[in-house]
Amino acid sequence: MLIGSLKACIPFICDLSRALPIHHALDFVELAGYDGDDEDGPDSIRFLKDVTLEIEDRHVVLVDEVVDTGLTMNYLARSLAVREPASLSAVTLFDRPYRRLVDDVPIRFVGFTIPDEFFVGYGLDLEERWRNLPDLRVVRNF
Repeated sequence: MLIGSLKACIPFICDLSRALPIHHALDFVELAGYDGDDEDGPDSIRFLKDVTLEIEDRHVVLVDEVVDTGLTMNYLARSLAVREPASLSAVTLFDRPYRRLVDDVPIRFVGFTIPDEFFVGYGLDLEERWRNLPDLRVVRNF
């Protein structure tokens, strides 16, 4: 089962799903960070959309476009692990391991390690713009 983290993952998860030669299910989550004014404190994460399919006893691969600090992936993995999947791992197309704030991130597959620049295209956006670009582009002076 592939579980994508909306919205940036859409092009990647579609390409990944088409390339997998085995039967698999697709589902999505959407997460948001709280602003620092919330009672839960800064850097808190919450679900905007949860999976609709059962994950118990299924092999689950979390799919994300970019993993930076690891906070979101760590939160998602911990939240889904309590539902007792048969296995839980993650794949990211772009990784920035030098920005990690947590060590417990279940990334098993990495497409590319990218530099510390701001990218748009192939699902990545700047204020909901440029997700539709077919390739990656570096944004300068934003």
